[in-house]
Amino acid sequence: MEILLIRHGQSEADLINVHEGRADYPLTDLGREQAERLACRLNEYCPPDIIWTSTLKRASETATILADKVGCMLIKEPNLMEYNNGVLAGLPREVAATKYPIPPGGRKPHERVQNGESELEFRMRAEIVFSKILAESYAVARIAIVSHGGMTSNLLKAFLQLPVTANVSFNTGDTGMHLLRKMGDKHMLVSLNNTEHLYKV
Repeated sequence: MEILLIRHGQSEADLINVHEGRADYPLTDLGREQAERLACRLNEYCPPDIIWTSTLKRASETATILADKVGCMLIKEPNLMEYNNGVLAGLPREVAATKYPIPPGGRKPHERVQNGESELEFRMRAEIVFSKILAESYAVARIAIVSHGGMTSNLLKAFLQLPVTANVSFNTGDTGMHLLRKMGDKHMLVSLNNTEHLYKV
């Protein structure tokens, strides 16, 4: 099975310097163009049989553009949503830094943001939803998972079977795509954060 991990296109939150997370902003015009460019690339080189997507607008809009172009099934999965950042969602960063400052030394992995989730809970949610998606997609050759930067990073950790405490993260640009290959118990990284589609004329 091939697995395409895809981050959504540019969202309105990217332009106004707020904590996004669970804040539900739509794509910008540029974000929709980015998704259209990725859709063309997928349709030509690696069309998925199924697309799974986060239910947040920026991801589901991206996934809908991809599914419409490719002509494949689209499944919305709430557990693919971004990190639950609680009271920080939608808050300007300068306000958050004053009102909800990060504790000295940072938050411990088990500590939750107020009304949100901890990093450990986030990682476990990614492990569970990834296991579910793979189990329910076993009969197809290629799937795409459209989500968010933090969730995509955790899905990569799950795929690589990294320890929960591993101090590792993976960057993903707007509509960046990671290509993974699963052959039985063998897991292969084919490419990371591919954004070629954004620069082709």
